[in-house]
Amino acid sequence: MIDAIRDAHEIAMERDDRVVVFGEDVGYFGGVFRCTQGLQERFGKGRCFDSPINEAGIVGAAVGMAAYGLRPCVEIQFADYVYPAYDQIVSEAARLRHRSAGDFTAPLVVRMPTGGGIFGGQTHSQSPEALFTHVAGLKTVVVSNPYDAKGLLIAAIEDDDPVIFLEPKRLYNGPFDGHHDRPIVPWSKHPLGEVPEGHYTIDIGTARIHREGADLTVLAYGTLVHVAQAAAEERGIDAEIIDLRTLVPLDVDAIVESVSKTGRCLVVHEATMTSGFGAELCAQVQQRCFYQLEAPVARVCGWDTPYPHAHEWSYFPGPDRVGAAMVDVVRGTVST
Repeated sequence: MIDAIRDAHEIAMERDDRVVVFGEDVGYFGGVFRCTQGLQERFGKGRCFDSPINEAGIVGAAVGMAAYGLRPCVEIQFADYVYPAYDQIVSEAARLRHRSAGDFTAPLVVRMPTGGGIFGGQTHSQSPEALFTHVAGLKTVVVSNPYDAKGLLIAAIEDDDPVIFLEPKRLYNGPFDGHHDRPIVPWSKHPLGEVPEGHYTIDIGTARIHREGADLTVLAYGTLVHVAQAAAEERGIDAEIIDLRTLVPLDVDAIVESVSKTGRCLVVHEATMTSGFGAELCAQVQQRCFYQLEAPVARVCGWDTPYPHAHEWSYFPGPDRVGAAMVDVVRGTVST
């Protein structure tokens, strides 16, 4: 996924000299995860450069650049660090088109590594996607594989409105982490897919069927797409897994079509359960598919606690918890 994201940057910068990339350590160092490695050497310090350690300044500068015609793609080093920039994202970037009656737009992308998987504890493992989905004027993307990462990032950079682009760090290096000599996704038996060369985009707001099935629908995004697949295979459940890819705009039609077919629905995500995006998904399914449901809609999420360090795998909704929930939904024994 790192290679795919880097390739997306290069293609976007080659095609449009208005695209600029900046953030903490993204220039000379190439980013803490190396997603921007080589960009400064290739395109110069005027188009790929390091910023101060100031998230509000990074996004604030990006809003100004976007208003004046550039297309900034900025990196917040970890999603956990975005909170100082939240006011700039909500009060400026998301509202610029509306408050100016269309005279100005904010064609910018805010990239962030999200989720756990590196034993980073509560300050390097959060999943804050729900905070952005509540804000009118923002688009929110969470990718699960390299092909989507490249196509959606190029589409985000070319979009005329601000896009929050979340990259699960557990998937950055594929199924395995050579440094620790252990799987990043220990339950994954599948490669994350090939990526074609050259320019292509994926429509923002379009989900994809990751796995077809008839027993129940699983709504997932990011790393949990692969967890759900492993859980279904281990339990022998014919689950249809929908990779939402974009949370806002949400592909409601894909959700309705799948749930209407299976009659059952399980929602999974890594973020804490209370007020997580899963609550919105449950409400959408309840409202639109009530008469097709054969069992209550269920959720498997992170616990309502700060993200732990020593007990990360107990916190994370792994195949055991997801698989047990699948069985309950299929049997109709979901706790209410």
